[in-house]
Amino acid sequence: MRLFVALDLPEAVRDSIRRLIEELKPLSRAPRWVRPEGMHITLRFLGETGTDKLEAIRIALSAVSSPQPVEMHFRGIGFFPHERRPRVLWIGVEASPNLAQLAAAVERALVSRGFAPETRAFVPHLTLARFESPQGSEPVVARAGELTSTDFGSAREAEFYLFQSILKPSGAEYRRLESFAFVRGTA
Repeated sequence: MRLFVALDLPEAVRDSIRRLIEELKPLSRAPRWVRPEGMHITLRFLGETGTDKLEAIRIALSAVSSPQPVEMHFRGIGFFPHERRPRVLWIGVEASPNLAQLAAAVERALVSRGFAPETRAFVPHLTLARFESPQGSEPVVARAGELTSTDFGSAREAEFYLFQSILKPSGAEYRRLESFAFVRGTA
C-alpha cells in the first residue's frame, strides 16, 4: 500500500482552487493538473508500506498531539524550482507555527516505529500542476506572476489522516484509512 499522512482541506478552499484551475487550464497544454478533490497538505509521505506495518503506524500517529488546531491561510502561487524552469506549480500555505511542529511530531513518531527519516525539509504547499518540461509553460507562468497575492481561503484543522494513494491511469486516487485528532478533546 502506498501511504501518506496529511491534513485535508475545507470545501471552500477546494472551490477557489477549482476556479483557478479552470482559468489557467486553457492557457497551456503543458501542465498536468491535479484534481482539487485530491489536494491535501502532506505531513509525511510513507510510500510503499506493507499491511503488516499498519498497526505500528496507527499506534505512532495516535500518540501525536498539539495544544491547539493548525491555522492555515492559502495565498499566492509560485513554482518549484522557479518560474524559468517550472516543474511544479503550487499555492502557498501560511500557517501557524504548530503546523511545522505537527509535521515534526509525526516524523518523530514514525521514526520511533522504525520508519526511515525523511530527507527533505517540510515545505507546506498545495500542488496545482506538474510540468514535464518548461516548453509551453510561458502563458501559465505569465498569468501566475499576476496572482502572487491571490487569497484562496483558510482552514483550521484539529485532525490529520492516514491516506492510501491508489495509482491509476487517470491519476492518483486518495482514500482515507483513518483519522487522528491531534488536539485532545476534539472528535
